[in-house]
Amino acid sequence: MNNKEKILELIEKQGKVTSREITEKIGVSRQYVNLVISELVGEDRVIKVGTTRYAFYVSKTYMNEHPEAVPNIFKKKYLNQSLEEHKVFLEIEDRLPRLKELPENVRSIFTFAFSEIFNNAIEHSESKIISMEVTMRDRFLSFVINDAGVGVFRNIMKKRNLKSEIEAIQDLLKGKTTTIPKSHSGEGIFFTSKAGDMFTLDSFGQMLLVNNLSHDISARTTSAIKRGTRVVFKINADSDRHLNDIFKKYTNLNNESDYGFDKTEIRVRLFTSGGVHISRSQARRILAGLDKFKVVLFDYENVPLVGQAFADEIYRVFQERHPDIRLENENISEGVSFMIERAKNEARKKQ
Repeated sequence: MNNKEKILELIEKQGKVTSREITEKIGVSRQYVNLVISELVGEDRVIKVGTTRYAFYVSKTYMNEHPEAVPNIFKKKYLNQSLEEHKVFLEIEDRLPRLKELPENVRSIFTFAFSEIFNNAIEHSESKIISMEVTMRDRFLSFVINDAGVGVFRNIMKKRNLKSEIEAIQDLLKGKTTTIPKSHSGEGIFFTSKAGDMFTLDSFGQMLLVNNLSHDISARTTSAIKRGTRVVFKINADSDRHLNDIFKKYTNLNNESDYGFDKTEIRVRLFTSGGVHISRSQARRILAGLDKFKVVLFDYENVPLVGQAFADEIYRVFQERHPDIRLENENISEGVSFMIERAKNEARKKQ
């Protein structure tokens, strides 16, 4: 048995060792141990925990049996200068070795979500400092990304000439909303909000909460005003979600499809505070930007009634202007269904 195999056997037998212990028990130099350990870590056969002289090494079996032996939280502040999200993520993986042991579907979702949100903070927030915290605890994986910048809702409101932060939230939920259209597609926040179990955007007194476990989306004002933007993302380490399935849900797969992001879902109740959708102007607010899509699904859950003008604007006027866009509906009450069919009948009469 060569020295490399002896070192590996020692780590697997003891489960957790320092380079000093290896040097003493194998009878080789510290430099040689460091060289061999680097090879074993690179081959993914040994896990390095910690940095510099406080580092120790564990076997995968030991780490899985003793998750408390390795760090479960990593937090750091970054100066937003020449910052790159993939380098930050590599640092997180280095500090939280259990991340690499996650099921591939969860790891893919977490990598996508963190990268999208951290990149948004880099490119959109105008914040000098960006802080993040990643936690693995009780089978849950989460991250929090904080900046002290212009604020996600205020930035969208300003760049898109919207009247309020609530309108900015509404636009975000449609997807394809970005303040830099030449370099961004506007898909990052939309798909990240769909990918995990829980997603929260908190900025200057306005909060968007997405609970994909209960299929609930809500927007509310907060008493504690967060300056800048805070994003919280959470997913169960045992989740059966797959990133491809999330993308497919918002892709209109047919013979003419280019597999792009061309389908969206509108939660109608989020477009008014009173719960009643009557006016043509309310409908126009909902329809703004939907000409970018090929399929639009209107979800009327908890919407008891819509007005004639509201239904007419969507199902006659908009549909006549965009005959190639397919409008779908779900969770419609009898009253809503009546108004939708009435508007469609009026459209047919005028053909």
